[in-house]
Amino acid sequence: MDSLRTGLYGNIFRPDNFIFGQNDAGNNWAKGHYTEGAELVDSVLDVVRKEAENCDCLQVCHSLGGGTGSGMGTLLISKTREEYLDQMMLTFSVFQSPKVSDTVVEPYNATLSVHQLVENADECMVLDNEALYDICFRTPNPSCKSANRYSFFHYKIYNIYIQSIAGPMILWLNGVTLLTVGDLNHLISTTMSGVTCCLRFPGQLNSDLRKLAVNLIPFPRLHFFMVGFAPLTSRGSQQYCALTIPELTQQMWDSKNMMCAADPRHGRYLTASAMFRGKMSTKEVDEQMINVQNKNSSYFVGWIPNNVKSSVFDIPPTGLSMSSTFMGNSTSIEEMFRWVSEQFTVMFRRKAFLHWYPGEGMDEMEFTEAESNMNDLVSEYQQHQDAVTNEVEEEEYDEEVEEN
Repeated sequence: MDSLRTGLYGNIFRPDNFIFGQNDAGNNWAKGHYTEGAELVDSVLDVVRKEAENCDCLQVCHSLGGGTGSGMGTLLISKTREEYLDQMMLTFSVFQSPKVSDTVVEPYNATLSVHQLVENADECMVLDNEALYDICFRTPNPSCKSANRYSFFHYKIYNIYIQSIAGPMILWLNGVTLLTVGDLNHLISTTMSGVTCCLRFPGQLNSDLRKLAVNLIPFPRLHFFMVGFAPLTSRGSQQYCALTIPELTQQMWDSKNMMCAADPRHGRYLTASAMFRGKMSTKEVDEQMINVQNKNSSYFVGWIPNNVKSSVFDIPPTGLSMSSTFMGNSTSIEEMFRWVSEQFTVMFRRKAFLHWYPGEGMDEMEFTEAESNMNDLVSEYQQHQDAVTNEVEEEEYDEEVEEN
């Protein structure tokens, strides 16, 4: 917190809005939700009340792997939801990932958090470190001193060291600095800016977060979105990008540009939204969206017509002439929830590390309820994905009947 206050953006925040605690949550969801977090939440809510009067919506940035972001984060979301029932609750949630993990109890923390997010959040932008790392390693980095400027070449060597002592985390490879947390935060910030630009700038085909929710959420519980951004460039090299609407569209829908570890090709899009920024023709944007749907019709459910929404905002991001932000409600995101659920089940059946949670005032029944809710969520996504298969089978059957 001190480094934030004394840093480049410290003057953006009011000094009274910094809330400090004496202890951390120790990677324990229960500690963040019931003990340490509960002691601080009233002070935090007082600050939220003062700021919420001037806000269009409520946004929460948190991670689900540790104790504070998951435990206290979901407590704050729950308490805020009680006070502001008519306000949109938008979260940017960093999930645990299969390859990038540093806490053994992450499956517990993530499952307990999803249990809360299903009930108390309106829109959840799903992010995870693995996908962010992969994007950074694939992006050309002109500042890299290696002969090969594409970091993914080195990533395949699996010889990566992480330094997190006395400063920001830095990835080193054979003496060459490749990646910092600033690079990951840059990726997330571009997406956050794109998603919320509808609140700040006028546009030709404008929308807001409530309209987004209406267009993107066909069923109340299925409000977890895959997000992406185009163009993906390293910091400092934006001016070298030649941008066109077809190029932005191609990048935006590319599975490798998604910021969570789920492959949209393994599921179907229920709905999607594309937000373009910069001076461009709305006619060309609409044509590109229609082309995407026509060429990839098998990746969209057939029982929701016109399920891709597009918006155009005149003000481009700093350093770019145009950009696009993608939000997709895809059934493939159940891969992520399924993986977390499987890890949770393996540990919970053996009661591994479970004793740390009841010690902070939590009941074991909450684990069972959270596990059940997570499994129900996976089943719902799978059900709507299978509905496409049933629809195709019915069409094939009808064709056979007509032929006979």
